[in-house]
Amino acid sequence: MSMATLTIDELKSQARRLRDAMSGGGTPVTHSAALELVAKSHGARDWNTISALAARSDNAEPAPVAVGAVVSGEYLGQRFRGKVLSLSRLSQSSYYAITLHFDDPVDVVTFDSFSAFRQRVTATIDGKGVSPRHTSNGRPHLVLDL
Repeated sequence: MSMATLTIDELKSQARRLRDAMSGGGTPVTHSAALELVAKSHGARDWNTISALAARSDNAEPAPVAVGAVVSGEYLGQRFRGKVLSLSRLSQSSYYAITLHFDDPVDVVTFDSFSAFRQRVTATIDGKGVSPRHTSNGRPHLVLDL
C-alpha cells in the first residue's frame, strides 16, 4: 500500500501494532514515538507530514473533468457543448466550482416571447458532474455528460 492510499486510521493502527510488538519484545515505546517511526517507515519526514498527506488522500476524489476539457451536457434544460475554463474544489467539501464557455450560446429562458442567452456560466457540481441546485421543476441546473 503506498503512502498516497493510506488513511490516517490505517497509519494509527500500524503505530499501535508497532508499539504493542515493541513492548512485547521488552522495548516499550510511546504512542507518539510509534507514530514517528511509522511515518519514517513510509518515507515521510515526520508524523505531521504523513498525516497531512493521508488526510488529503482520505478526502480526495478525482475531479470529474479537467480544465481545458471539451464537455457536453444540459444547462437549465438546454443541451450544450463547451470548454471547461476553470475548476476548483470548494473548501472542505465534495463540490467543485466550474466555469464553462459554451460553443453556442444557450437560451436560459423558457418563455416563447423572451430570450436570455448565456455563453459563459459558473456553477457548482459534485464529483459526478451534477449541480446540487435544482430548477423549480426539480431538474439540476447543470448536468455534464461524463
